[in-house]
Amino acid sequence: MLRCNISLEGKYIVSLLKNLFLGLQDVIDKQQFTEGRLPIQDTACAELMLAISADSWPEFRASYSPLSQPFSDVMTRSDAHKVCKDILDIPFEWLPPETSDDPLYVAHSHSKAHVELLGPDGIIQSKSVRLGLYGILPNSEYGIRTHPAEEVFIMLAGEAGWLRGTENYQVKEVGEYSYHPSGIRHATKTNHLAFMSVYIWTGNVSTEGYRYLGVPN
Repeated sequence: MLRCNISLEGKYIVSLLKNLFLGLQDVIDKQQFTEGRLPIQDTACAELMLAISADSWPEFRASYSPLSQPFSDVMTRSDAHKVCKDILDIPFEWLPPETSDDPLYVAHSHSKAHVELLGPDGIIQSKSVRLGLYGILPNSEYGIRTHPAEEVFIMLAGEAGWLRGTENYQVKEVGEYSYHPSGIRHATKTNHLAFMSVYIWTGNVSTEGYRYLGVPN
């Protein structure tokens, strides 16, 4: 619950977070998918709006760990989505995700930056969705993984190659996406640019069924 003695700085950050949630809701709601309107969009938008309209918010205690320069560089480019400015205004603790404790996964995670906004481990709790911000540094590879959750990444800045199933890597730029139905094998790699994205998990959002298989041969 939002405490009555929350600092003015805390109130200001909450207002920034709500503004960011509105911006992400707009990004997700307006995204055009080849597959047509996806239920994952409606679930994410509904959860974001529930959070925005809540009477009280948890106290946001910033433990600031800034983004490294390659992320800031792509997020301030002219082709970056405007929501990137809102992201950069908030003192998030940017850390690699902890989706798995597999040693190979951990070894391949040092180049990642991640914040869960909504979800079981999010700033705002949700049992039906994991939604957050996710990026990878240049010249990095995050190998093949599978999980029960349905997932989509929408690119906000930079570019990345996405592999789905038996397809080859396809480069995705700002405004494009990579959609992963439940259980599909997928991987990510970057070249000379970092990227930043908003990701969504729906369905079974537990990490218990997550499997990391390493980089493709």
